Amino acid sequence: MMPVTHAPGPHARRPYNSAGRRAAAASNRRAVLEASCDLLLRDGYRATTIPAVAERAGVSQDTIYKTFGSKQQLMKAVYDVTVAGDDEPVPIGQRPPVQRALQAADPAEMISRYAEFVCGFMQRLGALIAVLAEADPEIAEVRAVTEAERLTGVRAFVSHLAREGHLLSALGQGQAADACWALTSPQLFARLTQARGWTAETYQRWLTDMLSATLLGYKLPGRTSPAS
Repeated sequence: MMPVTHAPGPHARRPYNSAGRRAAAASNRRAVLEASCDLLLRDGYRATTIPAVAERAGVSQDTIYKTFGSKQQLMKAVYDVTVAGDDEPVPIGQRPPVQRALQAADPAEMISRYAEFVCGFMQRLGALIAVLAEADPEIAEVRAVTEAERLTGVRAFVSHLAREGHLLSALGQGQAADACWALTSPQLFARLTQARGWTAETYQRWLTDMLSATLLGYKLPGRTSPAS
């Protein structure tokens, strides 16, 4: 005898699809970030309003506020994704470019790879640096957070050099990190490449030499060597 089954009634609750909701939320987040970046670069900070972003991304304003909290926090997310190159929840220090630098066989190669990593995310930031600069003081708090995060990352790199016995700076470890933080400033990159017309390749070579001289006490082979 076949078991008796009952068709679900018109008001039966559908099973909750958490995976589908997460995928939809992630898709909406990507759309908002892409729309925000496009509008920032095209129209500037002031014109990149939440209603404008919502319309371009095809989502509601409420979705943006629920996801990011405020326009300032949305700008922080845009900055983070631009620096990282994607929206994956992986800290910068654990990403392949930084890991390649930390795992290099010798200190000169560590510096060279680190300068390559810095140049890469500076190129991704590009015009976004100038666009966000116009937003001061509205995003001053966001700028302070991003600079503090950048300093944390620089300190971790300098600490790694010190632990490996490679830090040969005339400065103490703390000041060596401060110097590295200043040399890798997005504002400095913008001045050299936008105001002075440097290419990214020229900037990367210069940064490699400056970091080598500051942190290792010498420049890379093939360039001017310090007196022995």
